[in-house]
Amino acid sequence: MAKIYATTDPQISLREEKNMVRARRIAAEGMVLLKNDGILPLQPDGRCLAVFGSGARKTVKGGTGSGDVNSRTICNVEQGLEEAGFVVGTRNWMERHDAACLAKITAYQANFMAAIQEKGMAAIQEVLADPYRDPDEPEIFESDFAGTDRRCAIYVLARTSGEGSDRKAEPGDYELSEQEIANLKTLTTCFEHTIVVLNVGGVIDTKFLRSYPGISAVLLMSQPGNIAGQALADVLTGKVTPSGHLTTTWAENYTDYACADTFGSRNGDVADEYYYEGIYVGYRYFDSFGINPAYPFGYGLSYTQFTVTEQQASISGENILVNATVKNIGSQYCGQETVQVYVSQPQGKLDKPYQMLAGFTKTKLLSPGEEEAVAISFSMRSLAAYSEKSAAYVLEEGNYYIRLGTHSRNTHIVAVLHLGEDVVTEQLKNCIQPDADFDLIQPDVTRFYTYPGEDAEKEAAPVLNFDPDAIASHKADYATAYVEMKTEKERLVTMEDVLMREASLEDIIAQLSVSELTELVVGTSRGGFGTASTIGAASAACPGAAGDTTSALLDDRGVPNLVLADGPAGLRLSRSFVADSNGNIIPGLGESAMGGIENIFGGQTPDRPADAVDYYQYCTAIPIATMLAQTWNPCTIEEAGDIVGGEMEDFGVTLWLAPGMNIHRNPLCGRNFEYYSEDPLISGICAAADTRGVQRHLGCGTTIKHFALNNQEDNRSHCNSHCSERAIREIYLKGFEIAVKESAPLSLMTSYNLLNGLHTANHKELLTDILRSEWGFDGLVMTDWGTTGGGDMNPAWDEKYGTSDPVECIRSGNDLIMPGSQEDFDAIVNAVGSKLKLSELQICAKRVLALTALRKESEQAKK
Repeated sequence: MAKIYATTDPQISLREEKNMVRARRIAAEGMVLLKNDGILPLQPDGRCLAVFGSGARKTVKGGTGSGDVNSRTICNVEQGLEEAGFVVGTRNWMERHDAACLAKITAYQANFMAAIQEKGMAAIQEVLADPYRDPDEPEIFESDFAGTDRRCAIYVLARTSGEGSDRKAEPGDYELSEQEIANLKTLTTCFEHTIVVLNVGGVIDTKFLRSYPGISAVLLMSQPGNIAGQALADVLTGKVTPSGHLTTTWAENYTDYACADTFGSRNGDVADEYYYEGIYVGYRYFDSFGINPAYPFGYGLSYTQFTVTEQQASISGENILVNATVKNIGSQYCGQETVQVYVSQPQGKLDKPYQMLAGFTKTKLLSPGEEEAVAISFSMRSLAAYSEKSAAYVLEEGNYYIRLGTHSRNTHIVAVLHLGEDVVTEQLKNCIQPDADFDLIQPDVTRFYTYPGEDAEKEAAPVLNFDPDAIASHKADYATAYVEMKTEKERLVTMEDVLMREASLEDIIAQLSVSELTELVVGTSRGGFGTASTIGAASAACPGAAGDTTSALLDDRGVPNLVLADGPAGLRLSRSFVADSNGNIIPGLGESAMGGIENIFGGQTPDRPADAVDYYQYCTAIPIATMLAQTWNPCTIEEAGDIVGGEMEDFGVTLWLAPGMNIHRNPLCGRNFEYYSEDPLISGICAAADTRGVQRHLGCGTTIKHFALNNQEDNRSHCNSHCSERAIREIYLKGFEIAVKESAPLSLMTSYNLLNGLHTANHKELLTDILRSEWGFDGLVMTDWGTTGGGDMNPAWDEKYGTSDPVECIRSGNDLIMPGSQEDFDAIVNAVGSKLKLSELQICAKRVLALTALRKESEQAKK
């Protein structure tokens, strides 16, 4: 019988109340003011507001799929404004929209139920590929806003997306629909000011919003979690001054992105994705190819103004220190400013972008007239570029221009670092060789972005000579031969013996049979829907969690199972479930984390026993990852992680399947909301902060994912990402490397896709040579759910490249296969002694066992 951590009290808990207060503060800090002609902030004076748009009542708290959170309640925009002191006078329009949405989702669900009966699991994949979308909103008539204050209207434009399918560069998704544009024109004609609130998880086309007269303000609300409406009201009313900055470049046109035409299904090929742009992703591309964005990377306005003065740079060993003074020169509002440092590297044998982010900091809350001295430090080592020819990171000789500003198109030169000779910072080996020939785009320095006075700044900048001997060169050791574990212990060794320091993990591992070792490395799902588990909601100990490791060694060895729960905007668990008086959970009763899909496969809902007990697992939906990153504040992000870590403790969850930290390569990726940025530095810093927040709770850990180049959702299981090793290392792996080295996450999840012809879960050079030998990662590596196949688990795309091999997973250092299947188990057992060495199976099992020991130790420490 599994231990139940959930509460039997259905009332809102002090934990929930406290966490929603914290999440509200975090969300407000992550909102980005894109435009303001002076209409904001609003005074909460009891006026009757005209509030329209699909997100006004149906506010999107976060994306769909594994990124969803089953929170107790959601505060929508309408409710938040009313709580703030306004009257919302447009309920008739909202009710028409509600009715249209209800009709569409009812029909959608009926079609889904019919497809389930006909196609089984394949229908689930069809839902992922073609998820439900609300219908276009109804037309706004003058009668809809009769009696409202004509000084301003608020229009909440919402979008949603999720795993399994990418967005479309079409009206109603990336672009505004004809009805949205028509409704905005109506509002701008009838009201003095129109405020547009973007309740979106990713980039949309903003040309109309920036150019049409009467649109006085644009605020990126993003997707703030279950306190969305309250957090928005805080910013709209000036209770909180916006201080968020973009972490992704918003283009003037979708076609301005480097991979616009070849991304995903846009070129008709979802089996092969060629990363022609190499290292020129996001602002690196826009700056290096002379393309003007709508809103540049790092951009964000405030209700007040700041100056950044007394700028200077200095050298300390291998580190560069940039100092400045930030002053709030406004007269009315407090605020925070983010100061960003970029570096322009010399063009040598390796081409470089115009600039790259090197560091940043955020001020405290500054009152009008108040100033703060800030300092930003970064290592010269971090500016090295990867040479595939030398298989090394190299600082090439020349001038490194240090730039300081408040966004990527507002930087000015503080100093120039001169390096007199090439320096190899890390001598490695090429681990991810290309499997196809394709040409990378090449920048032309004559097209680089520039600004008036840049040449004069270069001439006038103080020159700092950097000593090449200040940086020691590191050489990676790739010795990874594993020795078969043996023990002299004759008695049966238990986990208690290990915790009492009377035996070691190696002693247990050496005593285990091949079958027992395989139990440790294969998740507990053995049947799928209606039997042992539900994909994405498979835990027996914590209903709604994504899965468990084995309990087969609990009785004789005292080895507990690990519970793994989805993220990354909080824990996705069943809000309620039912157990009998002995604590045995009754499947099919209570609420489902997956909308009750498993009941379709599991037959009739069981009768409720007379002694049944109801349990509750209400979790906090924190802001989406992109919004967390938009705070540019690691302390704030760490607090978000602390919220999740505390709830993991409460509900017995060991690993949070988050943070997601893939790169915003293209705005159409359906899962961008789960990821932080287009920039690897900020992605790594954010993931490290999230991890520190979670892992301050003993026995709880993060699972950074998806490793690596999971930058699209269409055909995600069978897509081959073709990319140069330089781009892989500098852009797509760098954030993972930062997170591993700065925060030591307990686990990491491999991605579905192939990387240069090999599934990442089967990629020994990626998982062992780079992750473990180069970076020193000593945690657990797991697969994403179903990457080894299982027939009907695979999406209905062209399976040109097949699925991962479970034996190769273990041989490559992918320690845990989730959710696990009988086929995975049998394949591994049968391969030992032929395709798979016993020592390779043992080391994977040991890493799983090490986490169970940590979990057990943490539970004992709490007693």
